[in-house]
Amino acid sequence: MPLAAPLVASASALALQTADTRAVQGPGKVPVTLTINGKNQSAQLEPRVTLLDALRDQFDLTGAKRVCDRGTCGSCTVIMDGKTVYSCSVLAIDAQGKAISTVEGLSDGGKLHPIQQAFIDNDAQQCGFCTPGFVMATKAFLDHHPNPTLEDIKHGMGGNFCRCGTYAGMRAAVMQAAKATKGA
Repeated sequence: MPLAAPLVASASALALQTADTRAVQGPGKVPVTLTINGKNQSAQLEPRVTLLDALRDQFDLTGAKRVCDRGTCGSCTVIMDGKTVYSCSVLAIDAQGKAISTVEGLSDGGKLHPIQQAFIDNDAQQCGFCTPGFVMATKAFLDHHPNPTLEDIKHGMGGNFCRCGTYAGMRAAVMQAAKATKGA
């Protein structure tokens, strides 16, 4: 008697079947449209281009900085769909259809956002290289924790590092910004 065919397809067969139904992206540049600071921005990008590289090289938004390029320092922090992400660790092609906010989008017609002003008022920057990432992390943190304690701030800002060590000023800035943005 002949053996019956297996009733359950193997995982590799299912993966091949799924891959056949999706359009292949690359090699070479493909059209990518990102929603950055409320505006649609389009470019031709290779699928391997990170969100950080797209922001800096294609859209001239240079607030997010490349430091570690490994998603550990927070200098490239942006907000994507309400959550902080390290833009060096997200592919631009995967950020399509998501709302991306950068430090350049915080000010309103030249008027600084209360978080930006708080960083200035509290001298929460020395070299300033990590500051845009801290500002964006603060924005997302306060959106989810409008009444933080000092311990909340220490924990909430734990994903960002400052080589100059201005943590005391940054924590004071977050406290000031929390007071200034209540109800906003």
